[in-house]
Amino acid sequence: MNDAIWAGSVSLTGYEGAELEAYLARPLDDRRRGGVVVIHHMPGYDDGTKEIVRRFAVNGYAAVCPNLYSREGAGVSPDDQAAAARAKGGIPDGQLVGDVAGAVAYLNFLEHANGKIGVIGYCSGGRQSFLAACSLQIDAAVDCYGAFVASDPPAEFPLKVSSLLHKAPDLSCPVLGLFGEDDSYPPPAEVAMLDAELERLGKEHEFHIYPEAGHAFFSVDRPAYRPAAATDGWKKIFAFYGRHLAA
Repeated sequence: MNDAIWAGSVSLTGYEGAELEAYLARPLDDRRRGGVVVIHHMPGYDDGTKEIVRRFAVNGYAAVCPNLYSREGAGVSPDDQAAAARAKGGIPDGQLVGDVAGAVAYLNFLEHANGKIGVIGYCSGGRQSFLAACSLQIDAAVDCYGAFVASDPPAEFPLKVSSLLHKAPDLSCPVLGLFGEDDSYPPPAEVAMLDAELERLGKEHEFHIYPEAGHAFFSVDRPAYRPAAATDGWKKIFAFYGRHLAA
Protein backbone atom coordinates (compact mmCIF):
# COMPACT_ATOMS: atom_id res chain seq x y z
CA MET A 1 0.00 0.00 0.00
CA ASN A 2 1.31 3.46 -0.92
CA ASP A 3 -0.45 6.13 1.12
CA ALA A 4 2.04 8.96 0.53
CA ILE A 5 0.25 12.28 0.05
CA TRP A 6 0.90 15.94 -0.63
CA ALA A 7 -1.03 18.42 1.50
CA GLY A 8 -0.98 22.18 1.81
CA SER A 9 -2.64 25.51 1.22
CA VAL A 10 -3.69 26.51 -2.30
CA SER A 11 -5.95 29.15 -3.78
CA LEU A 12 -8.97 28.67 -6.01
CA THR A 13 -11.58 30.84 -7.65
CA GLY A 14 -14.99 30.95 -6.00
CA TYR A 15 -18.25 32.83 -6.41
CA GLU A 16 -18.05 35.97 -8.56
CA GLY A 17 -14.34 35.44 -9.13
CA ALA A 18 -13.30 35.71 -5.48
CA GLU A 19 -9.92 34.21 -4.62
CA LEU A 20 -10.34 31.73 -1.78
CA GLU A 21 -7.75 30.10 0.40
CA ALA A 22 -8.22 26.34 0.37
CA TYR A 23 -6.57 23.23 1.79
CA LEU A 24 -5.72 20.46 -0.65
CA ALA A 25 -4.52 16.92 -0.05
CA ARG A 26 -3.92 14.36 -2.79
CA PRO A 27 -2.17 11.01 -3.21
CA LEU A 28 1.27 10.97 -4.81
CA ASP A 29 0.63 7.92 -6.98
CA ASP A 30 -0.49 8.17 -10.60
CA ARG A 31 -3.81 6.32 -10.37
CA ARG A 32 -6.93 7.99 -11.69
CA ARG A 33 -8.98 9.16 -8.75
CA GLY A 34 -12.20 10.85 -7.72
CA GLY A 35 -12.31 14.18 -5.94
CA VAL A 36 -14.01 15.25 -2.72
CA VAL A 37 -15.04 18.79 -1.77
CA VAL A 38 -15.03 19.06 2.03
CA ILE A 39 -17.34 21.78 3.38
CA HIS A 40 -16.22 22.89 6.81
CA HIS A 41 -18.51 23.24 9.80
CA MET A 42 -19.76 26.52 11.24
CA PRO A 43 -16.69 27.01 13.49
CA GLY A 44 -14.72 27.36 10.30
CA TYR A 45 -11.64 26.27 8.45
CA ASP A 46 -9.81 24.62 11.32
CA ASP A 47 -7.23 21.93 12.05
CA GLY A 48 -9.87 19.23 12.48
CA THR A 49 -11.27 19.95 9.03
CA LYS A 50 -7.80 19.82 7.48
CA GLU A 51 -7.26 16.43 9.08
CA ILE A 52 -10.45 15.22 7.38
CA VAL A 53 -9.07 16.44 4.03
CA ARG A 54 -5.85 14.47 4.61
CA ARG A 55 -7.83 11.39 5.57
CA PHE A 56 -9.53 11.37 2.17
CA ALA A 57 -6.14 11.67 0.45
CA VAL A 58 -4.68 8.74 2.40
CA ASN A 59 -7.68 6.73 1.21
CA GLY A 60 -7.07 7.52 -2.45
CA TYR A 61 -9.02 10.72 -3.18
CA ALA A 62 -7.96 14.24 -4.05
CA ALA A 63 -9.74 16.42 -1.52
CA VAL A 64 -10.03 20.16 -1.09
CA CYS A 65 -11.69 22.34 1.53
CA PRO A 66 -12.29 25.95 0.48
CA ASN A 67 -12.21 28.46 3.31
CA LEU A 68 -15.73 29.82 2.96
CA TYR A 69 -14.78 32.69 5.25
CA SER A 70 -11.85 33.87 3.10
CA ARG A 71 -13.71 37.09 2.28
CA GLU A 72 -13.39 38.16 5.90
CA GLY A 73 -9.78 39.11 5.16
CA ALA A 74 -6.33 37.66 4.55
CA GLY A 75 -4.22 37.42 7.68
CA VAL A 76 -7.32 37.27 9.91
CA SER A 77 -7.32 34.25 12.22
CA PRO A 78 -9.73 31.42 11.33
CA ASP A 79 -11.60 31.99 14.60
CA ASP A 80 -12.08 35.69 13.86
CA GLN A 81 -13.10 34.95 10.27
CA ALA A 82 -15.72 32.50 11.54
CA ALA A 83 -17.05 34.99 14.10
CA ALA A 84 -17.36 37.70 11.45
CA ALA A 85 -19.19 35.37 9.06
CA ARG A 86 -21.58 34.19 11.76
CA ALA A 87 -22.35 37.78 12.72
CA LYS A 88 -23.56 38.33 9.17
CA GLY A 89 -25.88 35.32 9.35
CA GLY A 90 -23.56 32.81 7.70
CA ILE A 91 -22.74 32.16 4.06
CA PRO A 92 -25.48 33.06 1.53
CA ASP A 93 -26.68 30.01 -0.37
CA GLY A 94 -25.80 31.41 -3.79
CA GLN A 95 -22.28 32.24 -2.66
CA LEU A 96 -21.85 28.73 -1.23
CA VAL A 97 -22.89 27.11 -4.50
CA GLY A 98 -20.46 29.29 -6.43
CA ASP A 99 -17.61 28.47 -4.05
CA VAL A 100 -18.27 24.73 -4.27
CA ALA A 101 -18.47 24.99 -8.05
CA GLY A 102 -15.01 26.57 -7.99
CA ALA A 103 -13.70 23.74 -5.81
CA VAL A 104 -15.20 21.16 -8.18
CA ALA A 105 -13.51 22.82 -11.15
CA TYR A 106 -10.21 22.90 -9.26
CA LEU A 107 -10.35 19.17 -8.49
CA ASN A 108 -11.29 18.25 -12.05
CA PHE A 109 -8.29 20.22 -13.34
CA LEU A 110 -5.83 18.20 -11.25
CA GLU A 111 -3.68 15.54 -12.88
CA HIS A 112 -5.17 12.02 -12.59
CA ALA A 113 -8.72 13.32 -11.93
CA ASN A 114 -11.34 10.84 -13.16
CA GLY A 115 -14.13 13.43 -13.40
CA LYS A 116 -16.12 12.02 -10.46
CA ILE A 117 -16.80 14.42 -7.59
CA GLY A 118 -18.23 13.91 -4.14
CA VAL A 119 -19.13 16.56 -1.61
CA ILE A 120 -19.29 16.18 2.17
CA GLY A 121 -20.20 18.61 4.90
CA TYR A 122 -20.51 18.69 8.66
CA CYS A 123 -22.96 20.74 10.78
CA SER A 124 -23.87 23.78 8.63
CA GLY A 125 -21.73 22.12 5.96
CA GLY A 126 -24.08 19.14 5.96
CA ARG A 127 -26.92 21.39 4.86
CA GLN A 128 -24.60 23.01 2.34
CA SER A 129 -23.57 19.62 0.96
CA PHE A 130 -27.24 18.88 0.23
CA LEU A 131 -27.64 22.36 -1.29
CA ALA A 132 -24.64 21.82 -3.57
CA ALA A 133 -25.99 18.45 -4.69
CA CYS A 134 -29.30 20.09 -5.62
CA SER A 135 -27.61 22.97 -7.45
CA LEU A 136 -24.64 21.36 -9.25
CA GLN A 137 -23.93 18.12 -11.07
CA ILE A 138 -22.29 16.05 -8.32
CA ASP A 139 -21.74 12.28 -8.24
CA ALA A 140 -22.22 11.62 -4.51
CA ALA A 141 -23.10 13.78 -1.48
CA VAL A 142 -22.68 13.14 2.24
CA ASP A 143 -24.65 15.10 4.83
CA CYS A 144 -23.22 14.78 8.33
CA TYR A 145 -25.88 16.09 10.73
CA GLY A 146 -26.88 19.08 8.63
CA ALA A 147 -29.82 20.99 10.11
CA PHE A 148 -32.47 23.07 8.35
CA VAL A 149 -32.59 20.92 5.23
CA ALA A 150 -36.22 20.00 5.82
CA SER A 151 -37.33 22.83 8.11
CA ASP A 152 -36.64 26.50 8.81
CA PRO A 153 -34.58 27.50 11.87
CA PRO A 154 -36.22 29.11 14.90
CA ALA A 155 -36.72 32.85 14.60
CA GLU A 156 -33.97 33.55 17.15
CA PHE A 157 -31.41 31.35 15.36
CA PRO A 158 -28.36 33.34 14.19
CA LEU A 159 -28.01 31.77 10.75
CA LYS A 160 -30.03 33.34 7.93
CA VAL A 161 -31.02 30.13 6.18
CA SER A 162 -34.22 28.37 5.21
CA SER A 163 -35.45 24.90 4.37
CA LEU A 164 -34.09 23.23 1.22
CA LEU A 165 -36.93 20.74 0.90
CA HIS A 166 -38.27 22.51 -2.20
CA LYS A 167 -34.94 21.85 -3.92
CA ALA A 168 -35.08 18.09 -3.41
CA PRO A 169 -36.53 17.41 -6.91
CA ASP A 170 -33.27 18.82 -8.33
CA LEU A 171 -31.02 16.49 -6.35
CA SER A 172 -28.36 15.35 -8.83
CA CYS A 173 -26.84 12.35 -7.04
CA PRO A 174 -27.16 9.73 -4.31
CA VAL A 175 -27.03 11.04 -0.73
CA LEU A 176 -25.62 9.44 2.40
CA GLY A 177 -26.92 10.97 5.63
CA LEU A 178 -25.30 10.36 9.03
CA PHE A 179 -27.13 11.67 12.09
CA GLY A 180 -27.27 11.38 15.87
CA GLU A 181 -30.36 10.23 17.72
CA ASP A 182 -29.76 12.78 20.48
CA ASP A 183 -29.22 15.73 18.14
CA SER A 184 -31.53 18.76 18.22
CA TYR A 185 -30.22 20.28 14.96
CA PRO A 186 -31.41 18.22 13.17
CA PRO A 187 -33.70 16.15 15.39
CA PRO A 188 -34.72 12.68 14.19
CA ALA A 189 -38.13 14.05 13.17
CA GLU A 190 -36.49 16.37 10.64
CA VAL A 191 -34.36 13.51 9.31
CA ALA A 192 -37.54 11.44 8.90
CA MET A 193 -39.19 14.30 7.01
CA LEU A 194 -36.31 14.51 4.55
CA ASP A 195 -36.16 10.73 4.22
CA ALA A 196 -39.86 10.61 3.36
CA GLU A 197 -39.57 13.35 0.74
CA LEU A 198 -36.59 11.73 -0.98
CA GLU A 199 -38.43 8.40 -0.93
CA ARG A 200 -41.48 10.06 -2.49
CA LEU A 201 -39.31 11.58 -5.23
CA GLY A 202 -37.50 8.32 -5.91
CA LYS A 203 -34.11 9.85 -5.04
CA GLU A 204 -31.38 7.38 -4.11
CA HIS A 205 -30.34 7.86 -0.50
CA GLU A 206 -29.40 6.06 2.69
CA PHE A 207 -29.77 7.55 6.14
CA HIS A 208 -28.32 6.26 9.41
CA ILE A 209 -29.21 7.55 12.87
CA TYR A 210 -26.77 6.56 15.62
CA PRO A 211 -28.08 5.91 19.14
CA GLU A 212 -26.41 7.72 22.05
CA ALA A 213 -24.87 10.22 19.64
CA GLY A 214 -25.67 13.90 19.29
CA HIS A 215 -24.40 16.74 17.14
CA ALA A 216 -20.73 16.71 16.06
CA PHE A 217 -20.11 13.06 16.93
CA PHE A 218 -17.30 12.94 14.35
CA SER A 219 -15.32 15.70 16.13
CA VAL A 220 -12.44 13.97 17.92
CA ASP A 221 -11.50 17.11 19.88
CA ARG A 222 -14.94 17.81 21.32
CA PRO A 223 -16.93 16.22 24.17
CA ALA A 224 -19.58 15.25 21.60
CA TYR A 225 -17.20 12.72 19.98
CA ARG A 226 -18.64 9.21 19.87
CA PRO A 227 -15.96 6.75 18.69
CA ALA A 228 -18.32 3.91 17.76
CA ALA A 229 -20.61 6.12 15.68
CA ALA A 230 -17.69 7.95 14.04
CA THR A 231 -15.86 4.73 13.19
CA ASP A 232 -18.94 3.21 11.61
CA GLY A 233 -19.71 6.50 9.86
CA TRP A 234 -16.28 6.59 8.23
CA LYS A 235 -16.74 3.02 7.01
CA LYS A 236 -20.04 3.99 5.44
CA ILE A 237 -18.54 7.13 3.84
CA PHE A 238 -15.72 5.24 2.17
CA ALA A 239 -18.03 2.43 1.03
CA PHE A 240 -20.42 5.02 -0.42
CA TYR A 241 -17.71 6.94 -2.26
CA GLY A 242 -16.17 3.66 -3.37
CA ARG A 243 -19.41 2.85 -5.19
CA HIS A 244 -19.98 6.28 -6.73
CA LEU A 245 -16.57 7.89 -7.32
CA ALA A 246 -14.67 5.04 -8.92
CA ALA A 247 -13.15 5.61 -12.35
